[in-house]
Amino acid sequence: MEWFTADGYWLSRLIFQRALAGVYLFAFLTAALQFRALIGERGMLPVPAFLRRTDWRSAPGLFRLHYSDRFFAVVAWTGCALAVALLAGVDSYVPLWAAMPLWALPWALYLSIVQVGQTWYGFGWESLLLETGFLAVFLGNADTAPPVLVLWLLRWVLFRVEFGAGLIKIRGDECWRKLTCLYFHHETQPMPGPLSWFFHRLPKPVHRAEVAANHVTQLLVPVLLFTPQPVASAAAGLMIVTQLWLVLSGNFAWLNWVTITLALSAVDWSLFTEPPAQSAPPLWYEIVVLGVTALVVFLSYRPARNLISRRQVMNRSFDPLHLVNTYGAFGSISRVRLEVVVEGTKERVLHEGTVWQEYGFRGKPGDPRRLPRQFAPYHLRLDWLMWFAALSPAYAGPWFGQFVERLLENDRDTLRLLRHNPFSEAPPTHVRARVYRYRYTTWRELRATGRWWHRTYVRDFMPPVSLRVLP
Repeated sequence: MEWFTADGYWLSRLIFQRALAGVYLFAFLTAALQFRALIGERGMLPVPAFLRRTDWRSAPGLFRLHYSDRFFAVVAWTGCALAVALLAGVDSYVPLWAAMPLWALPWALYLSIVQVGQTWYGFGWESLLLETGFLAVFLGNADTAPPVLVLWLLRWVLFRVEFGAGLIKIRGDECWRKLTCLYFHHETQPMPGPLSWFFHRLPKPVHRAEVAANHVTQLLVPVLLFTPQPVASAAAGLMIVTQLWLVLSGNFAWLNWVTITLALSAVDWSLFTEPPAQSAPPLWYEIVVLGVTALVVFLSYRPARNLISRRQVMNRSFDPLHLVNTYGAFGSISRVRLEVVVEGTKERVLHEGTVWQEYGFRGKPGDPRRLPRQFAPYHLRLDWLMWFAALSPAYAGPWFGQFVERLLENDRDTLRLLRHNPFSEAPPTHVRARVYRYRYTTWRELRATGRWWHRTYVRDFMPPVSLRVLP
């Protein structure tokens, strides 16, 4: 079938595959370094307990066969090794029939991790990585030209990511329609970056122009992905620029980088370079790709219906393997930033003058003098969930008590998730949590105090507790 392949997209595929391998590396590294405290056998939401109350049908995966912290570590570090190998291009040096399992294995391993990750893995970019990684299995290698159908399916993913995000904004918070959301967003986003303070201080007309440009990029430009070249390449290029703008202005794990990776696959690099000689695809490969395409088209019905629904939902998987999903972000924008500040004390008897010392988190705002750092595409899962906890204690209900208990024990794995532990010699006797309102300082306040944030006490989040009073 001559129409089956697109020789000119060999470089698009190559760039896409190497970029995706890089994202896989960060995803597996995040899992390997954080899982013990979050979902390990003594974690805040232990995997064994989750497996006992769920079944194969709802969350299929490798850990249904066996779970231990050692086995999870093997899975995560194996994923890292595979990602490094794919980043180095090992799939280009093996036959097509061997390259496909090389891409299928990290997908299966990461799917198994997501299936037991619970609240800690409830983010849209988990499903986005899995959906993209599944399609990458069938994209082929240097043995044959890229299949047209898989290239179109990758554009379909990118379209749903961008268009879904655009629709959820227009249908959601009125500030998106008034072009005023960025008056607040850079200050109230889940995890600001080192440049977020400066983005927040841009003039309001610039913020309005940013929102207007975002609407164009998410609601109009995605349609152009399905037009002939070079228009489709230009559309993908605009999306890449927009995503890089988001990379500079905040920390969104690997969401922006997967989106950029998808956009790179839509660029026709043959405009700049000639394709090498490539052989015709084998019949078995054509049959497999046709079958996968039919499956994805069938599974796309519910996500497509969600896009046009007035009750559009964000970041939902409609099948247990996360093969075709719906996406979206920031349908509503917080006007005020609240932060949960966790403190401990060594004093055994509490009194009005008790000295409390603050735990330092790696990414979320804490010390007003500390400029936020850049962590993305690495994902600080605890810091993100602390942002949700500040919005509503219900988000923290399943795990916050366990978190505090681990702090009272000076649990090594939990403390590794933090930047600063004020009780390195001996655990605290009591821990408490309080809610503060944070706002960015002005230029004048920054020069006078050296503080990037100004914070004001709002209320108690959790009263002082000790190991004796925890259930």
